[in-house]
Amino acid sequence: MMVHIASRPEIGTHPATARRWLALTALMFPVLLIAVDNTVLAFALPAISLALQPGSTELLWIVDAYALVLAGLLVPMGSIGDRFGRRRILLIGATGFAAVSAAAALATDAAQLIAARALLGVFGSMIMPATLSLIRNIFVDATERRLAIAIWAAAYSGGAALGPLVGGALLEHGAWGSLFLLAVPVLVPLLVLAPLLVPESRDPVPSPVDATSILLVIASATAVVYGVKELAHDGGAPAALVLTAGLVAGWVFVRRQLRRAAPMLDVRLFRTRAFSAGLASNLLSIFSLVGFMLFLSQHLQLVAGASPLRAGLLMLPGLALTIVTGLAAVRLAARFSVRGVMVTGLLLNASGYVIVLAFGRDGSLPALLTGFAVVGAGVGLAETLSNDLIIASVPRAKAGAASAISETAYELGAVMGTAILGSVLGAAYRLNVAIPGGLPSDAAAKARETLGGAVDAAPLLPGPVATELLESAHRAFDSGVGATAAIGAVLMLVAAAVVRRALGTHGR
Repeated sequence: MMVHIASRPEIGTHPATARRWLALTALMFPVLLIAVDNTVLAFALPAISLALQPGSTELLWIVDAYALVLAGLLVPMGSIGDRFGRRRILLIGATGFAAVSAAAALATDAAQLIAARALLGVFGSMIMPATLSLIRNIFVDATERRLAIAIWAAAYSGGAALGPLVGGALLEHGAWGSLFLLAVPVLVPLLVLAPLLVPESRDPVPSPVDATSILLVIASATAVVYGVKELAHDGGAPAALVLTAGLVAGWVFVRRQLRRAAPMLDVRLFRTRAFSAGLASNLLSIFSLVGFMLFLSQHLQLVAGASPLRAGLLMLPGLALTIVTGLAAVRLAARFSVRGVMVTGLLLNASGYVIVLAFGRDGSLPALLTGFAVVGAGVGLAETLSNDLIIASVPRAKAGAASAISETAYELGAVMGTAILGSVLGAAYRLNVAIPGGLPSDAAAKARETLGGAVDAAPLLPGPVATELLESAHRAFDSGVGATAAIGAVLMLVAAAVVRRALGTHGR
């Protein structure tokens, strides 16, 4: 199928081999940046708190504004890219992301930083679906496409691995704003190379702009993500009401798409087993990885006493295995089957959590790091092929919308991993920590709420009492590791069974 554009030939003309891979190289820069940006902020929060003095609610919105806006706009931006040009949307997104990142680095109060993070969500939603959909259109050969997606996923995993290292290094030698300024030099190569190397592509018969559907999907995705986060953190009727409203908006959106002759998103795709299996694998693989990183990064820094840079170095082998196995997945799938490799990856995820459940419940660092390495290997196998399944299940002309759905599953998996496993850790901590007398009431309340609060409160106490508080806080935090590991293992086993059944006996 040929996609007509006015300025240059459509990607369907199958550009020369060298040009295809050079185009892929250009597309890796924004992928790397977005992945780094997703993991680096956690390392900057203490410095941001000292510099901008945000309240607890403001600090929460500094973290959440980006994810909420991103989740709501991924599907609309994917469809807009299909209609108006995927390369065009990518370049707009990259330019805006670089400019707003520079502005965020110069923020002088929490409100400015929250606004910048929300705008980064807008431009970030243009970048990720565009890169994956462009790959779908550049690489028409199935084997080449699978390898290109493996490299795309490796860049994402590489960015996740670099985030802690870059964040730790920059924070040791500079201000928190330097983390945001990183976007500018990373995106400049894309802005120079993409117009030269990446052919434009779009849907030759795009669906008409449907403002109602756009508003419905924004309301649904944003409310579901926010509802999950709040329900896991605080519970209560308001969070449940927001989540319910999001699900209702999603149901109305689906009904509207089914009734339209030219829907913004063909929701019948979810009836395709390969498409749905890919989404489930993507969501739950990221759930397992992000959930593991959540408690491992806190254990390394707040229990084991590692610096941010050392914590990043200790996590590096597990994240590096994600890259290695992601690239190996292509060859393994050719030799065995996509189903077999994906199921193996999900079982490795489960095994990593089982290692923690069996040997790491007391906070054993070797067990935690081994379990993380096994999970990293499993995520590399499963996520690479799940992304390929998703975008290969749709026509090339609709790649933007399919890529956006894949990215939405990723974001929801990350949110659920943080919210669900984070809430289990928090509940276990609050249930088991013992707060000694003598602390001011506000410090005692913070110490009772989080491990970080206990670490901050300890210097306010005499030496032996401070040691007693820290030992109790460390034990209380690690008491939640067993529960989170059990949840992670069960979910990964369920995911493996679902993927195995959904993909049937065919090798794909």
